Amino acid sequence: MTRLMLKIPLVALFGMAAVGASAAFASPVSAPRQVVRYDGAILSTDAGARALYAKLARAAEKVCPNTYSLVNNKFVQECREQAIAGAIAKIGNQRLAELHAAASSKSSG
Repeated sequence: MTRLMLKIPLVALFGMAAVGASAAFASPVSAPRQVVRYDGAILSTDAGARALYAKLARAAEKVCPNTYSLVNNKFVQECREQAIAGAIAKIGNQRLAELHAAASSKSSG
């Protein structure tokens, strides 16, 4: 079983904190993180890659929660995108990268 620590990039965290600046300056920055466990063999099939991608997306929702503010929505989406992209880069699987590219093009287009 492989573990992957999904963390939000500091750039995204600072972007989100800029909206609530008082929290950003009150204490040191500690980026939220979520451990995602998966079996590397799952990536040998398209269905397995889709399942792991969904798991990464759920983890990104946990580390980049939506505060239901229209102002924060752009930052939340960027945070989630960066968290997923960073995790996929660490995993280094072509199927997963292709799924992410397809999902990213749908959400931006």
